[in-house]
Amino acid sequence: MKIAAIQMVSGPVLADNLARAEYWMGEAAAQGAQLVALPEYFCLMGQHDTDKLAHAERQGDLAAPIQGCLSRAARRLGLWVIGGSLPLAPLDAGPQTPQRVRNSCCVFNPEGALAACYDKLHLFRFDNGREQYDEGRVLQAGAEPVSLMAAGLHVGLSICYDLRFPELYRQMSQQPGLPPLDLISVPAAFTYTTGQAHWELLLRARAVENQAYVIAAAQGGQHPNGRRTWGHSLVIDPWGEVLACLPEGEGLALAELDLARLAQVRQ
Repeated sequence: MKIAAIQMVSGPVLADNLARAEYWMGEAAAQGAQLVALPEYFCLMGQHDTDKLAHAERQGDLAAPIQGCLSRAARRLGLWVIGGSLPLAPLDAGPQTPQRVRNSCCVFNPEGALAACYDKLHLFRFDNGREQYDEGRVLQAGAEPVSLMAAGLHVGLSICYDLRFPELYRQMSQQPGLPPLDLISVPAAFTYTTGQAHWELLLRARAVENQAYVIAAAQGGQHPNGRRTWGHSLVIDPWGEVLACLPEGEGLALAELDLARLAQVRQ
């Protein structure tokens, strides 16, 4: 089974980002992919953290621009789509524009239906004196881990900073009535600084300790808002071997997910 991590360099214009995401999903399908993953904030990398508030959608609203784009692409291309992350309104939000949003990964099946939705649990905060980030200013943290069965695989969902917390993946692998994780998804927008230091190291560790494939779709380049993301979208096998890597810029990291290889490593 071929899987594809889509790397983007998203900007502040929603329609442009959605068009690029559609293009790369189409390219992945044309090259035989059955499952694709988009990066964190594939739909919007605004000038300010608060820009995403204006684009918050209600969960499951397939008439909304972002979820509608993912649903239509999944159905048209016959793909499982792990939709990176997008801003969803808090479940308890009133009619006013929310002051916080959920950073959510929505998964769509090949019929275009919403199959799962995960809200980022661990919110990133970083200050090295030159760069400052604090997701808690505009994001509402998630409440629980989420995994699903997709294309015959047990897929664990996570987003970016979650990668630093191995207990999250262990918990998903030990759910009653479900097999261990076969595939871990980590859409991300790692900064250049932290990505250079820890991105591949952590992804390979998660693959080895869970004996699972990892698909990590990243933002990768210089964004119009001045931020530089690390990129290096990866597909990693359960032995920790890097099967595909795209260092920077838009494109695809494609690889075969081999269930026989997974069984061999576990044996």
